[in-house]
Amino acid sequence: MRDERGPLPETHNTDGYSDTAGDHVNSVSEETGDDGRTIADMNVEGMPWYVPGDENRSKGHDKGMHTQMTDSELRMYRFAALKAGLLMILVFGGAFFLFLLFCDFVWFR
Repeated sequence: MRDERGPLPETHNTDGYSDTAGDHVNSVSEETGDDGRTIADMNVEGMPWYVPGDENRSKGHDKGMHTQMTDSELRMYRFAALKAGLLMILVFGGAFFLFLLFCDFVWFR
């Protein structure tokens, strides 16, 4: 089906680009610095686009990038997780205590 209105008008985007619709799509990888790595593999079984045994998808995964944490880093990580958990307990405990005070002095009077 042919559009009788002619070519698309030139658009002026707020980011300073002046282009016709769709011309800048091919240059997106150049602008964002796309290096071709796969961050989240979308080749999931059950999806309509699933391709079994697609080896091209797994090329982006670099298994050698993960390094072992040192003992001091592990200790800092555990201490930070403990502080976060204690903070959550303190916040919820304080809210519960304030609720009990509200019940005792306001609601049940």
